[in-house]
Formats: sequence, structure tokens, C-alpha cells
Amino acid sequence: MKNLLRLLKLIKPLFSVMVLAVIFGTTGFFCAIGIPVLGIIAFYERFPLKILVLLGIFRGVFHYAEQYCNHYIAFSLLARIRNIVFAKLRELGPAKLEGRQKGNLISLITSDIELLELFFAHTVSPVCIAFFVCAGVTAFLWISCHCFIALTALFFYSIMGIFVPLLLQRISQKAGCDYREQFAQMNAFLLDNIRGLMQTILYGTGAKKMKILQIKNNEFAKTKEKMALNEGITASIIDSCVILACVSMLFVSVTLYGMSQIDFSCVIISVAVILSSFGPVIAVARLGSSLSQTIAAAQRVLSLLDEKSVVDVVNNQTDCKVFVGADLEKVSFSYNKTLAFDEQIILSELSLDIPKNKIIGLQGKSGCGKSTVLKLFMRFWEVQSGTVHVSCLPVQKINTDSLRSLESCVTQETVLFHDTIENNIKIAKLDAASWEVQEACKKASIHDFIMSLPNGYQTQIAELGDNFSGGERQRLGLARAFLHDGNFLLLDEPTSNLDSYNEKIILDSVFGERGKKTIVLVSHRESTLKICDKIYKIENRRNS
Repeated sequence: MKNLLRLLKLIKPLFSVMVLAVIFGTTGFFCAIGIPVLGIIAFYERFPLKILVLLGIFRGVFHYAEQYCNHYIAFSLLARIRNIVFAKLRELGPAKLEGRQKGNLISLITSDIELLELFFAHTVSPVCIAFFVCAGVTAFLWISCHCFIALTALFFYSIMGIFVPLLLQRISQKAGCDYREQFAQMNAFLLDNIRGLMQTILYGTGAKKMKILQIKNNEFAKTKEKMALNEGITASIIDSCVILACVSMLFVSVTLYGMSQIDFSCVIISVAVILSSFGPVIAVARLGSSLSQTIAAAQRVLSLLDEKSVVDVVNNQTDCKVFVGADLEKVSFSYNKTLAFDEQIILSELSLDIPKNKIIGLQGKSGCGKSTVLKLFMRFWEVQSGTVHVSCLPVQKINTDSLRSLESCVTQETVLFHDTIENNIKIAKLDAASWEVQEACKKASIHDFIMSLPNGYQTQIAELGDNFSGGERQRLGLARAFLHDGNFLLLDEPTSNLDSYNEKIILDSVFGERGKKTIVLVSHRESTLKICDKIYKIENRRNS
């Protein structure tokens, strides 16, 4: 209920549209109920049958208007929720997203959010409509027929609208949660194995992967069977309640007729009303099973929104427009939140100084924390103790946008988007002119290669840059860094995928920035570090 109430709060800006949906829906159902009732009255008395035709037309018009309003609310809110989730992912990244299954996140962003449409379009207004229709019908039966008939109708409305949904929700909840979780895990498994298809073929592990997939698929099928069984139970319970209600209404009305409490027309009208008025109540009753997946999806979405970021964005501190150097002062760091009882300390009491306009090299064994140092300068993570300074200020005291504008970073793995080469590079500077993009590419020794392509800078990059080699992707990443033009340039193994010829070209370009920018260069290669003014050798601080 807490999660559903949180979803309800999102409707507040569209409350007026929701009111219209309830009005249209309630009026439409009254038109539908009025057709058999007035038809019976017309059988006993003279009555213009044209009114029945008008009621049928109005029923269709009001039903369309109700559905239009509901879906306008739903799709508007789904778009808003997607924006909120995307903003949250940006807030959590990169620290909280490292190691997360991408397939699971894709499932959450797409199908889980899409399932919330059921709540916004087919839950909120139908519940309100059912309430007003039941209240109106009960009042009509009380006034026009008999209080016992009205109370009988109210009893079955309560059973169908309250107790049946709660019962069905309890039955279906676990299966719905399991379904959403297994669906997300299946997506993650398939995405990982599609990306690793070459390795699967190369090492002949296809049979093993297929066996795992079959196991997951069987578990998924069993959950689907449980949900199908629950749907069957739902239909049987609802149909049984409707039949019981009609029989009970007939029994009560006939009994009252036998006691001369009502006339025979009231017997016919009461049965006709109870038969024709169960539509909105049945819609509410079915929510007990259909909402199970929606509730599970809402829990997954809201749990993501409730996650606390490792690093809070700073907006109300100092803008740092001039870079004058950086340093680490007795920094200790672990990727877990606390150093106590932690057996994976990455950095321990590390201090180093990065003077302005110098090239500083970081050297050490794999896993010693070289790349971590760059992440701390970028403030992708917070240190557990010690201080990271940029321009003599602790990074926590610098506005995040200002800090990132000072820095350019090339990571070991360059991520390329499914777009043109030019737009991929322009990520570093969205308003860059074409000549600026080309100059950055020349520095990164990738311009001539791009110009050799049929469409040049308008060449489309495949998903994840699969139509480029590792070295070409890395040079495009360097072009981004040069285009961003931050005064503090952080390079994490920028030449690891390049041959000696292209390595020399890249290092010449990097060395050409000496005196203009401060550069931190992480590399295993002795040849790469020769251009450095000073080299820090970082020891492995992991405790085992």
C-alpha cells in the first residue's frame, strides 16, 4: 500500500483529468444500467424507446472519453517516471552502477515502468467509478424497491469490490514478484551471452549455456503456469460471486413479493439492475490478480529511486574556474563503505602531488589502485579517510559541474553510442563546431582514418562500437578528451590498444599539451611513461 500511495501522489498534477475520467466512467455505466431498467419500465408503461437508443450512444461516447482520459494520464506519467528514473541512474552512476546487471536495468527501465500503465489507466479511476456506481445503484434500489434489496446488493458489492481483490492479491502476489524478478534475470542472462557469443563459440561452451538457459526457462514457465492458474481461480471466484449475487437477489425479491412488500416489476428490475451493475465491480475484483505484477514492478522501480548515491552532487559550494594543481593527502579508500573489517583496501594512506602544467605518471601492478586515483580526482567515489584536493580545495567543496568542466578523462574502456562519429565525439562539447571536432581527432591520430570512411564523420557507429577496433575506439575516446579541453587531463592506459607507431603519435600529441595542461598518465608501458616529468609507483595495498 505504501508503494501504491507513492504512485498515487504522481497523479496530483493531472488530478483534474482524473476527475473527468471518473465522471465520464460513472455516467457511462449509469447509461448502461439504465438501458435494461428503462426497457423493463417501458414494457409496463408507455415509454419513448428513442431514449434507450440515446443511452446506448452516450454509453459509447462516455466510455471512450473515460478511456482517453485514463490513458492520457497513464502515458504522461510513464514519460515522467522514465525521466525520473533516468535522472536517478545519472545520480547513482558510475559508483552504484558498476557491477549491476545491465539486462536487469533494461528490464526495469522498459517493461517494469510499462507495467505501471495498468495502475494509472485501469486501477485508480475504475475503483472510484465502482464506488460511485455501487453507491448510486444501492440508493436507487433503496428508494424505488426495498431496503432489503438494496442491502443485498451492497453486501455483494462489498464482497466483490473489497474481499475478493484482497484474497486474489494474497494468492497472486508471490507469483507476480517471482515473475518480474525471473523476467529481469532472463534478460540479463540473454544480454550477457549475446555480447559474449564469440567467446561461447570459441571455447565450445554453447551446450552448457543452453542447459543453464533451459533451467531458467523451465523455472520461468512454472511461474507462468502459477499465474495462469491464479487467473483461472480469479475467473471462477468472480463468476461464482456474480451467480450467487443474482440468485440471492432473486430469492430476496421473490420473498418480498410473496410478502406483498413489492410488486412484480420490482422483482424484475432488481435482478436486471444487479446483473447490469456488476461491470465496474468485476473490473475492481480482477485487479487483485492483475495488479500482482504491477505491484512487483512498482517495488523494483521505487527501490531504485530510494537508493542513496555514493557521491552527492554539489551545487551550493565553490565554482573552480582556474586549475592550479591537485593532490592526495593520506587517502585511504575501499570500494566498500567502511575500512573496518574490510579485506579489500585499495589505497592506504596514499599521498601524492600533481603540480600545474606537468605530466605525472602513475605506475604499478594491476589492481594496485592507479585507476582508482583517477576516479577519486573525478569524484566518482568518496574516500573513507584523507582528502582529495583540486586547485587547493577539497573536491567535496567544489560544485560538481565546475569540477568536471576542469577535468577530461579517458578510461580504459571507451563507450561508443549508436550514432555518428561526429555526435559521439561531440558528447564532450555539445556546441562544438565541425572544425573543432576535426582538430581534436587530428590530435588523437584518428582523423585520417575517419576521412577514409565513405561517410567520414557522419559514419554510423554500431552498438557499443562493434564496427571499430579496440585501438580505434580508444583514439575516439582521446578525441573526446581533447575536445572537452579540460585543464586537468586524466589518461588511463591511453595507448594500451595501440601499436608503437600510433603510440608515438598519441604521446607526441599528449606531450604537445605540456605547459598548457596538467596531465596524469596511467600506464604499464615504460615507453609510455618516458614523457612524464615525474612518476609515482603505487604499491598494491590489497590485504589478502
